[in-house]
Amino acid sequence: MFRNMYDTDVTVWSPEGRLLQVEYAMESVKQGSACIALRSNTHSVIGALKRSVSELSSHQQKILEIDDHLGIGIAGLTADARTLAKWMRNECLNHKYVYGTAMPTGRIATDLADRHQRTTQTYVRRPYGVGLLLASHDKGGPHVYQTCPSGNVYECYA
Repeated sequence: MFRNMYDTDVTVWSPEGRLLQVEYAMESVKQGSACIALRSNTHSVIGALKRSVSELSSHQQKILEIDDHLGIGIAGLTADARTLAKWMRNECLNHKYVYGTAMPTGRIATDLADRHQRTTQTYVRRPYGVGLLLASHDKGGPHVYQTCPSGNVYECYA
């Protein structure tokens, strides 16, 4: 996959104005196993497809608990998702320790999107190759958020 050396670094723009490393990360999310989230007036639910790479290996965990009120579903590179899940657990624990309440879901979603986007600005790191679905329940009711490697975050209201 030769692209005239514009894909060697995340901060190098192609002549068409594209960051190819971010596009590669988005492609890894597309090739990941299916993950869906549903939201109603009272509940939010995540479902994921368990798929093993071969008959000799076991399936990888695609749904992770972050806090008592928050869980994530993974599509893409599992190692990147585990790194982000560890960071999210740490952020939730720090917020609970300092403020005595659970971290608002909107705040953790925007902080996560900022973390995704920050990797597109530094030449040392590659973008996270994982898309996350966040499902939670807080004072505002149930929430479902979607993040992608480019740093976009979407709240789903369906």
